[in-house]
Amino acid sequence: MSFLGFTWYYVIVFLFVLTVLIYVHEWGHYWVAKRNGVRVEVFSIGFGPEIFGWTNEAGTRWKIALIPLGGYVKMFGENAEDEDSDEPVEMTPEEEAVSFHHKTLGQRAAIVFAGPAINYLFAIAIFAVLAMVQGSAIPLSAIGTVQPNSAAEIAGFASGDRIVAIDDRDIRLFTELQEIVVVSPGKPLAFHIIRDGASHTLSATPKVVETAGGDSVGRLGVSPDPAQVEYETHNPAAAVWVGVKQTANLTINILVYVRDMIVGSRGTDDLGGPLRIAQISGEMAQKGVEYVVLLMAMLSVNLGLINLFPIPMLDGGHLAFYAAEAIRGKPLGPKVQEYGFRFGLILVLSLVVFVTWNDLVHMWNDLVHL
Repeated sequence: MSFLGFTWYYVIVFLFVLTVLIYVHEWGHYWVAKRNGVRVEVFSIGFGPEIFGWTNEAGTRWKIALIPLGGYVKMFGENAEDEDSDEPVEMTPEEEAVSFHHKTLGQRAAIVFAGPAINYLFAIAIFAVLAMVQGSAIPLSAIGTVQPNSAAEIAGFASGDRIVAIDDRDIRLFTELQEIVVVSPGKPLAFHIIRDGASHTLSATPKVVETAGGDSVGRLGVSPDPAQVEYETHNPAAAVWVGVKQTANLTINILVYVRDMIVGSRGTDDLGGPLRIAQISGEMAQKGVEYVVLLMAMLSVNLGLINLFPIPMLDGGHLAFYAAEAIRGKPLGPKVQEYGFRFGLILVLSLVVFVTWNDLVHMWNDLVHL
C-alpha cells in the first residue's frame, strides 16, 4: 500500500470516525444544556492547544484541539466552588439563571445523561438506515466453522459447504437447517451439499443434547458461513426495530464480556485502544463506505455504554454523584468529589495506557507473523 493510501485509510478515516463520534456525544450534552438555559462557554473536539475555532453569537467557543482523543463541553458554573478557597462562587441573579450548578438535580442529570443517550440514538439510526438501504444479513445454509468432535466433523463437513437439502427437503437458509437438526436428535440424516461446485451427500447423526428444561434436542456442531448471506431490506418501522435490537444485543455482548473479564473467565487480549480502532477503521474503509458506517454505529454504542459506567471523570460517575445527592438531599462534599475525580482520572489513564500497550503488542505480533 502506498503512503497516500495508508494515510487515507488508516489516518484520515480514523480521524473522521473519531471526530463524528465525539461531536455526536458532546452535541448531546450541548443541546440539552441549551434547552435548559445553561450558557455553554466551550465546545471542543479534542484536548490541548486549539488548532482553530470560532465564537458564535451566543458566546460559545467552538474549536478543534490538537489531541483528537475525546472532547468536552464547558458550561458556565460547572465548578460551583472557588478553586483556591473551596468557597461558593458569588454570582449575580443573571449569572445564576444560566449557571449549570444552579439548575435542578433533574436538569443536571439530564444534561449529563444526554451524551451517552445520543450515542445510542445515533447507533440505532445508523443500524436502521443500513437495514433499509443495505438490508439485514440472513445466513444461508452454508458451513462456516465445524466444531471438533461434533457430528458434523465425524460426517466430514468442511468450511464453505453449502447444504441444499436434508433428506428430501430442500433448504436455503441456516435457520431451516437449525429447525431440522434440533428436532432430529440421534436420527441419521442425509445432507446434500455443494462443495467446490460439485454435489455430494453426507450422512450425519445430530448428537443428543439435554436442554435446561429436560428436553432432548439435536446438535450438528456447525456455525453459519459469514461469506454466504443474502440481504433483506426493511420498511422504516421495521428498520427502526432492527436498529433497536442490534443496539441492545451489542450492549448485552459488551456487558457479558466485561463480566467475564471481572470474574476471570476471559482474558483482556481483545481490549483495544486508539491504535486498534485506527487499524480496524482502515480495514473497514478498504471494504467500503457501508463498513465504515457500521463501525461508527458499533463504536457509538461502546462510547455511550462506557460513559455510563459509574467511574468519576465519566458521565456515569457524575450520575452516581447525583444519585447520592438525591438520596442525601444535598450534594456530596467537595473533598469527596475531588478524591473521587482523582481516583477516576487515575483509573481512566491507567486503562488508556493498558489498552495502548495491548495495541502495540498486537501490532508487533502482526508484524512478526507477516
